[in-house]
Amino acid sequence: MEVLGQWKDGIVYPRWAALAHWGYGEARFLFYPPASWALGAALGAVLPWKMVPGAYCWIALVIAGAAMYRLARKWLSAPDAWFAAVFYALNPYHLLIVYWRSAYAELLAAALLPLLLLCLLRLFSPESDAGRRPVLCLSLTLAAAWLTNVPAAVMIHYSTAGLALALAAIGVVRDRSLDPRVQRREIRNPHIWRALVGTALAMCLAAGLASFYLFPVIYEQGWVNLSEVLSPGVRPQDNFVFTTIADADHNRFNLLVSSVASTEIGVLGCAIWFSRRKKHAKADALGYPVPHSAAGAVSGKSLWMLLSAWGAGSVFLMFSASNLLWLHLPEFRFVQLPFRWLLCMNAALAMLLTAAARRWTSRAMAFAVLLAALTLAGSRFQPPWWESGSGIREASNAVADGTGYEGTDEYVPVGADPYELNRNLPRLSDDAGTPVQGEIMAWGQTEKHFTVHGAAPQDVIVRLFNFPAWDAVVNGKPTRTRTTEVTGLIVISVAAGESDVHIRFRRTIDRVIGDIVSLISLVLLVAAWVRTRPTPIPSPSTSSPAA
Repeated sequence: MEVLGQWKDGIVYPRWAALAHWGYGEARFLFYPPASWALGAALGAVLPWKMVPGAYCWIALVIAGAAMYRLARKWLSAPDAWFAAVFYALNPYHLLIVYWRSAYAELLAAALLPLLLLCLLRLFSPESDAGRRPVLCLSLTLAAAWLTNVPAAVMIHYSTAGLALALAAIGVVRDRSLDPRVQRREIRNPHIWRALVGTALAMCLAAGLASFYLFPVIYEQGWVNLSEVLSPGVRPQDNFVFTTIADADHNRFNLLVSSVASTEIGVLGCAIWFSRRKKHAKADALGYPVPHSAAGAVSGKSLWMLLSAWGAGSVFLMFSASNLLWLHLPEFRFVQLPFRWLLCMNAALAMLLTAAARRWTSRAMAFAVLLAALTLAGSRFQPPWWESGSGIREASNAVADGTGYEGTDEYVPVGADPYELNRNLPRLSDDAGTPVQGEIMAWGQTEKHFTVHGAAPQDVIVRLFNFPAWDAVVNGKPTRTRTTEVTGLIVISVAAGESDVHIRFRRTIDRVIGDIVSLISLVLLVAAWVRTRPTPIPSPSTSSPAA
């Protein structure tokens, strides 16, 4: 809602959430990736707000199903690819997100996982040309992950590294099996090394494309209470499967997620076991004829091993036995909730279950078991919570009239305590909270303009968190601001008489650098894409006699 309001005021890419914490603001849009809140605002521009959540979830699930269909159709028949797509879109964890968690950005990121696997398989295919198209497609997928959801982006990048190494190992074993006499030479297979280098380049290009978002996040993370992201209750060690802490609400929800996860893990194990016979297919992938476009990309055995390893690795990371990895792998802790790996596990499960259950009755039974587990766990441990239409109207009215809404702890400027804020504090006040004499000329999202009248010098407290990006100008001269203790509000010292004060949310150097890097990366991407455009092959009828 606030993004749409800022769009209407001409702010294309909001950075400061002016109405958070009841009007004190927060740096939400600097740190939260833009894809989900931009899509929500776009929907709110054309639909009533009470319809936006349903429309958003429908779009996210359809895109996820379409991505899985695109992946599955490379190896499966059309009806089977449809089953994989529908199962993936409506798997229990996605439904749990829709009806319990409302983790809309994470839900949107689900569409990227099938595309990730598809890009990697193209990149590591022995028949893949020496062009850069697979690398460019992979970079776009990884960049989209950064711009959608940070925990999902971390999982996707670690999955990329793991899947790439697995595909390289599979390629080495496959090449050795073709001619055991050249084992030593084939370890240095140029195609495998080229694919590994291409994966690394795709990661770098993706970071470059997303730099307009990533640079400010990296540079300004010390300006906010980002440690709240890993506060007790949302730390990895508190959210492993079947973990309990001294919080009854947390434990109920963890039991719900754990019940769903354990059921899905059981189905995954059955899918791996019953699909194992397909891995011996000589020229098939998962037991189905391989289309010409995918021929040679990966054998049935190799694809089975790859999907099984991805699913099993995701399962392992949901249990406390993996705690050392959560503690020591770079940035891994920012996934926060280990059960989020269900997002990756379900991508493998959709393909393996389709291969294992060849009959539609078996598939229906598997889906019924999963749906029953979600329904029973939800009704017994943690029923869904629902917001009425009146709640949505109240939120819309609060945004429209400037009352604001409750913010989040992690995006508050460092050192500020949002729980000590006075919701009735005037926009301009003195140390005692009494309104100061003055006139407000403008009070926008990124600019405050007011005048202050006083018979003596005084300190003016502005109802605004003091974030380093705010610049103050008093009577045309830049002025250093101070910060209130505990609450972290802006304090401006003015002289006796009339003072004209401008406060603007400036464009910091990190934002400038990030925009430049993203622009350069985009130019490189477009240039490489154009240069690798496939050249049409002339037909025999149009060829010259000499040819």
